[in-house]
Amino acid sequence: MFEDFKVFETTLAGRPLKIETGKMAQLANGSCLVRYGDTAVLCSATMSAKPRDGIDFFPLSVDYEEKLYAVGKIPGSFQRREGRPSEKAILTSRVIDRPIRPLFPKDMRNDVSIVCTVMSVDPDCAPEIAAMIGTSVSLSISNIPWDGPVSSVVVGLVDGEYVINPTAEQAEKSDMYVTVASTAELVAMIEAGANEVDNDTMFGGIMAGHEANQQIVKFISGIAAEIGKPKIEFLSNDPSEEMFEAVKAFAIDKVRGALDTDDKRIRDERLKPVYEEVHARFDDQYPEEIAKLDDCLYKLQKFVVRRWLLDDGKRVDGRGIDDIRPLAAEVGLLPRVHGSGMFTRGQTQVLTIATLGSSGDAQLLDGIDSEDHKRYMHHYNFPSYSVGETRPSRGPGRREIGHGALAERALLPVLPSMEEFPYTMRLVSEVVSSNGSTSQASICGSTLALMDAGVPIKAPVAGISCGLVTEGDRFMTMVDIQGLEDFFGDMDFKVGGTHKGITAIQMDLKVHGLTPAIIKEALEKTYKARLYILDEIMLKAIAEPREELSPYAPKMLSTKIDVDKIREVIGKGGSVIQKIQAECNCKIDIEEDGSVFISALNTEDAKRALSVVETIAKDPEIGAIYKGKVTRLMTFGAFVEIAPGKEGLVHISRLDVKRVERVEDVVSVGDEVMVKVTEIDEQGRLNLSRRDALIEVEGLTPENTVSDAPRREGGRPQRQGGGFSREGGRTPRRPER
Repeated sequence: MFEDFKVFETTLAGRPLKIETGKMAQLANGSCLVRYGDTAVLCSATMSAKPRDGIDFFPLSVDYEEKLYAVGKIPGSFQRREGRPSEKAILTSRVIDRPIRPLFPKDMRNDVSIVCTVMSVDPDCAPEIAAMIGTSVSLSISNIPWDGPVSSVVVGLVDGEYVINPTAEQAEKSDMYVTVASTAELVAMIEAGANEVDNDTMFGGIMAGHEANQQIVKFISGIAAEIGKPKIEFLSNDPSEEMFEAVKAFAIDKVRGALDTDDKRIRDERLKPVYEEVHARFDDQYPEEIAKLDDCLYKLQKFVVRRWLLDDGKRVDGRGIDDIRPLAAEVGLLPRVHGSGMFTRGQTQVLTIATLGSSGDAQLLDGIDSEDHKRYMHHYNFPSYSVGETRPSRGPGRREIGHGALAERALLPVLPSMEEFPYTMRLVSEVVSSNGSTSQASICGSTLALMDAGVPIKAPVAGISCGLVTEGDRFMTMVDIQGLEDFFGDMDFKVGGTHKGITAIQMDLKVHGLTPAIIKEALEKTYKARLYILDEIMLKAIAEPREELSPYAPKMLSTKIDVDKIREVIGKGGSVIQKIQAECNCKIDIEEDGSVFISALNTEDAKRALSVVETIAKDPEIGAIYKGKVTRLMTFGAFVEIAPGKEGLVHISRLDVKRVERVEDVVSVGDEVMVKVTEIDEQGRLNLSRRDALIEVEGLTPENTVSDAPRREGGRPQRQGGGFSREGGRTPRRPER
């Protein structure tokens, strides 16, 4: 039935890698099922027969689909179906997109769709890697024009040794997690998170990944040679060389004059009449290709910027190649938020706001990996006004999610643990003005906001980007690229890190890949720029995290109780924990391991709730002092509840440091009083003393204590005033409570 079915086998990082073709998705231009260990991912590549009209870009879409059946889960949604892609799926789609996009013809306008469906997951064999390899195979064996193949691996650093495609256990203790994609010769993509790893270690890891990729690139090339289809011809959308040269001759001096400014607004205003003049001059000459005149002007701007950089060492805004735009940093801009910081770099400006919450505010995740919640979230917003445009807000797109994740990854290694700082943290970076490198400005602004909020981060983190222009074997890198250098350059190499080392990298390319020399130079330049930003700008705005939290931030206390006591703290139907929360004006979260997190608007309420929880969870001890509430009055004393379900008797003789005639003269129902546990009988009933607590806590001196009462034989006081008398030799039975 499956005459074209073939299986190609190799090993990757010591685990079997199988590529099955000719059985599934045979109507796609190219498809394969990748089996890596017990992980299985179906990958397909399809292309439309005709180009899409009216667009000036290559329409590529990549979808990484997580199916919860792959890990034996039923979706938690109301409809029990997979909903919109998770952030992890969106980020994986971006990681697949970045190395394959530059390998398509730039003048092709046919829609190309890549779909990777995760069908089975082995935790030790990352499905993302299987999807990236499967995408490369599908494109290589298809008839879609593409200059591959590429391969991708993950590099970890465990006990000082590089590990290719670390297992789940190895990834947990790895000091870096670097995804490296490569062609047969060049490094095509880098995506990294690391625990302050130095440049040499990071460079070594990238090269280790590049070397491992070569085996898989050869493997895929062999598959393509055996079963690959001939690539089809397509209709180019590029303007003719004749048209471009005519526009160039007419407008090059005008374009140079328009671009030569450090102000994006002035540049845009200068370009408007240039576009009008070009259309007035050439619309009649090219009536069928008017839209391509704009393409010619775009190419002309690119030509001018690249020639300035490569031939003259000149940047659009007049800076030196390694100069950074004017910088500024501010904190505490918004009075009612928990923390805020604004970072400005030229005309790029990002304001980040930090919000602190309880552990119950953590984000719940419903994905195919082991992570089920996040206590640190970083969201990035890019409104249209930031670039002077009018466009309705439609929620975050893939770009916004990707930039937020990059900043999140950069700051994660320096955040305090839950034990050190029992808060959930949400950071929101609002891009209020954009002219390049907003993702890196959001890293800087977020560090400022965290420090302003009083989060005890281990070290401040800064972000900076490095650009690239290539021509044959020539290349030039420049630090802190602005918008035009990003649009017309070949690379956006983003690095976040501390004084000690790198915490995150994201590399976007428009060329096939980078040589080791370019990577090394980019790492060195971003390191120097990062130190300057930290020392000269950020730490002068705020030198260290604030010692106190904002008065509007919740006050958080934590403890750990015996797992067997969780039920008692929660109570039947949640009655006990709800009562504590209501009486102490707080929120209590209890985790499965017995960790208890209490948040309240003021510290006193949090301490009161903590005391109650610990009293319930830890059996009362003789000699311990508690704050309780009077629940009942009797002629012989008062009953005091020191915690829900834990009540004791304060005898009238122990109600005060002076003689008490009537219980109601000293306390009333509902009063909060300090009491000391003096006895726990065989049935677990508590005898309490307010008198002893007053003496011990407040240092009161007895004025007319029970010792002044008539004494019976044996020296102990006889109970007076309507209590139980011990005359007659028999002690009356204690009443039921």
